Amino acid sequence: MIDVTHQISAVQRRVGTRTLEAGEARVVVISQTYDAAVEDVWDACTNAERIRRWFLPVSGELKPGGRYQIEGNAGGTIERCDPPESFFVTWEFGDQVSWVEVRLTAVAPTRTRLEIEHIGHASDEMWAQFGPGAVGIGWDSIVLGLSLNLSGRPAMDPAEGAAWAASEEGRRFMTLSGERWCEAHIASGGDEAEARAMSGRAIAAYTTPPS
Repeated sequence: MIDVTHQISAVQRRVGTRTLEAGEARVVVISQTYDAAVEDVWDACTNAERIRRWFLPVSGELKPGGRYQIEGNAGGTIERCDPPESFFVTWEFGDQVSWVEVRLTAVAPTRTRLEIEHIGHASDEMWAQFGPGAVGIGWDSIVLGLSLNLSGRPAMDPAEGAAWAASEEGRRFMTLSGERWCEAHIASGGDEAEARAMSGRAIAAYTTPPS
């Protein structure tokens, strides 16, 4: 059993914008502080053997300039890597290309703050329909997996993870995540009615069983 309320409350979420050479981009930021040394968190986020224990199998050359592929998910190029502080990658899924930066900060010898920034095109159709929850709910799920790994919980294979996501507890987690991303969207200056409509569609997309 997972303490869904505790995990949702342990995470900070922020929505904003960022100017790139190609123009304005939308930014979704998620962060959590763990009771683990920065080297341990870095290893959990960059060691292929360990990543598969809390997320999904990853293949490729995990080094600057290398290509990576997450099984059944995104792939891309590792643009920058500065261990144990940060890495920056392209995030390519289908015909959509965005960028992800992961930053680690040692706040104490055995406490580390993880911050993930997902940067996407302002004209993204997914955003127009689902708002920040389109990627935010997914990142909440990924951060949850890392939390379980760092706390010493047994590894959960993809099938078990999918079963949990479809359970009542999993759907409650997705719903709470979507609601918190809606709050972050409104706090960033988004129209409240529009933000709530987007959030409702995002939550439904994550929690409605396939017909």
